[in-house]
Amino acid sequence: MKVLVTGVTGFIGSAVARALVRAGTDVRGLVRPGADVRALDGLAIESVPGDVNDAASLRSALAGCRQVYHVAAHYALWARDPSVFHRVNVEGTGAVMAAAREAGVERVVYTSTIGTIGLPDDGGPGTEDTPVDPARMAGAYKRSKYAAEQVVMRAAAAGLPVVIVNPSAPVGVGDVKPTPTGQIIVDFMKRRMVAYLETGMNLVDVEDVAVGHLRAMERGRVGERYILGGRNLMLKDVFEMLSPLTGVAAPTLKLPRGLILPLAHLNAWLADYVTHRPPRIPLDGVRMAKDVMHYDCAKAVRELGLPQTPVETALAKAVAWFREHGYA
Repeated sequence: MKVLVTGVTGFIGSAVARALVRAGTDVRGLVRPGADVRALDGLAIESVPGDVNDAASLRSALAGCRQVYHVAAHYALWARDPSVFHRVNVEGTGAVMAAAREAGVERVVYTSTIGTIGLPDDGGPGTEDTPVDPARMAGAYKRSKYAAEQVVMRAAAAGLPVVIVNPSAPVGVGDVKPTPTGQIIVDFMKRRMVAYLETGMNLVDVEDVAVGHLRAMERGRVGERYILGGRNLMLKDVFEMLSPLTGVAAPTLKLPRGLILPLAHLNAWLADYVTHRPPRIPLDGVRMAKDVMHYDCAKAVRELGLPQTPVETALAKAVAWFREHGYA
């Protein structure tokens, strides 16, 4: 059986492709022209050129495929042209859903994000049923992924057999770019974390996320969302786990958010109008830090059999991979 994976050069997409290859599946990956393909090194898949916003390339890529993992997204905390988030994440998702329907595929798994799921007012962990106010979402990325989910849900209601997965913050091997979470690990390893802005997150091994995708394809209920998460932690906890793995002391100076926010605004202005490069202190990241993003992944564990690799193991794998590949 042949399956198509979009976003195959990314952190999650390449992990999904590796899991599929291990399972004996024939994988075709959609690769944008000029994309960084280091994540595909040593991976025995068929790579085809294409773009999620190009209907003709989608039709060609889908030929002969029975299943689709739509992982492709523009994931960043800043973009020189913010319209890229809507173009890739919303319009591109609509194009993939339409092409999948036209091709008559058996099933689709759509990769969303934990950021589209709400958090209870009482501070408890969010679940797939916790409502969210899109107007209060921090950043163009989150808003675009919320809008994309609505596109997918409409496609499911219209008869497309699609399941939605919502990964939390993955860590582990193969974070080539790296992702914002991976960059925190790299910066820690380089002793750049002399102070920190406290926040809460849910960390998960990227290989568990990949298995969760495959299980969602096999067992997920059409139109349902599944949180692919691991362990809820505060950022201070993450640093204390990284310290014995790296030999670097965890920072003890916690900065007040009110002090960092003006610096983030200044960084955003410089990035937009002067450097045209990603800001050192991303404004959307600082805005997100005000929320303790803790979630309950019990539904995915119960219905999909989502693995729960210890976070310490996932962080150790990430540290080893970054060292091996010269990041720190």
